[in-house]
Amino acid sequence: MSEIVWRGMTRAELDRGYNNTDAVADSGTRRDGWIARSEQFRAAHPDALDLAYGPRPRNKLDLFRCGTVKAPLFAFIHGGYWQRNAKETFACMAAGPLANGMDVAFLGYTLAPEATLPAIVAEIAEAVRWLRREGPRHGVGQGRLVVSGWSAGGHLTATTLAMDEVDAGLAISGIYDVEPCRLNYLNDNLRLTAAEAAETSPILHLPKKSAPVVLAYGTGELPELQRQSVAYHEARQAVGLPSELLPLAGLNHFSIMDQLEAADGSLATTAARLGRSGG
Repeated sequence: MSEIVWRGMTRAELDRGYNNTDAVADSGTRRDGWIARSEQFRAAHPDALDLAYGPRPRNKLDLFRCGTVKAPLFAFIHGGYWQRNAKETFACMAAGPLANGMDVAFLGYTLAPEATLPAIVAEIAEAVRWLRREGPRHGVGQGRLVVSGWSAGGHLTATTLAMDEVDAGLAISGIYDVEPCRLNYLNDNLRLTAAEAAETSPILHLPKKSAPVVLAYGTGELPELQRQSVAYHEARQAVGLPSELLPLAGLNHFSIMDQLEAADGSLATTAARLGRSGG
């Protein structure tokens, strides 16, 4: 009999339980579309790309401005289980927030295994501080700051919510308890220790104060991904931290991003709401 390693699942079941790419038949086609549209978007908006916020090659960010003075800033952190993808892949997602009167920043970070997960968390915190400190010189960061991210970026969003610089968060299909990722195939590259998994799990480190967060996920996602968002929401509520759950009917781990790219998408309009009031 195979050994149970996590919440009644064997290692093979846990591997499948977190493999979003295999779970979505058109995931590769969707990603190819993101890349193509993002290349076009970056070519059309070249004036504030690859600004360095730290010393490492991927410690760079891109800025896209809506043209409104002191507009709220939407800072997006890409996904890829902390070991794949790049900020450039997701530039097309700026279209929705820009259409709703937000400036947009895309944050890069060093990937595992070159960086440990605690080091990645520290890089994102530095990028957020840079947006407040240096952003005004580039015409952004003087209004409200909404940090957002998808998948692993949802996890990294959660790690910023106690920062004074952050006014609100929009975490999309995120991971909030890292331990199952230590126990499945993802740890081949993450190389997490049990201590590091605990250290970087937002659900285990609920702060005394926190910016409000909307936790979005698709009801067509893998059960473990849905459970992660619900469990984190309930944990925050239990200690009185502001949290809102946003289940999006029928959407999977990839199709959910359509709702950020589209001007009238539920994620784009939620980001705008958070940028206006945080509520």
